Amino acid sequence: MADQSTQSITVDAPAADVMAVIADFPSYPQWVAAAKKVEVVETGDDGRARRVHFLLDAGAVKDDYVLDYTWEGDRTVTWTLVKGQMQKRQDGSYSLSETDGRTEVTYSITIDLSIPMLGMIKRKAEKVILDTALKELKKRVES
Repeated sequence: MADQSTQSITVDAPAADVMAVIADFPSYPQWVAAAKKVEVVETGDDGRARRVHFLLDAGAVKDDYVLDYTWEGDRTVTWTLVKGQMQKRQDGSYSLSETDGRTEVTYSITIDLSIPMLGMIKRKAEKVILDTALKELKKRVES
């Protein structure tokens, strides 16, 4: 059974600016350390990515997977795993809440791997994923 991990960070930028960075998948290899290749496979009617292919290399963890995305304006984006090598499930979301030009970004993710992993190690890995993703996003948006 997969457990959800959630973490938040405040970014000094409006929600639209934060979501623009999240939605710019081709730029991920420039600012997401583990992203070696990210390509939009299919675009929705709103012009945003609907299906995205990722090639990640985080040292000990390498994966090749495809996610489907659903967008709710500049407030929420959710995704789900279509296919992966190391993952059998990934459900995630970014929820944005703007106040006075600053945006609280909440990142939630549920990952279930194809290989068995101790719960404690998996939760630690998820925390590192969340922490790294939010810090890299904040740095990219505020730069």
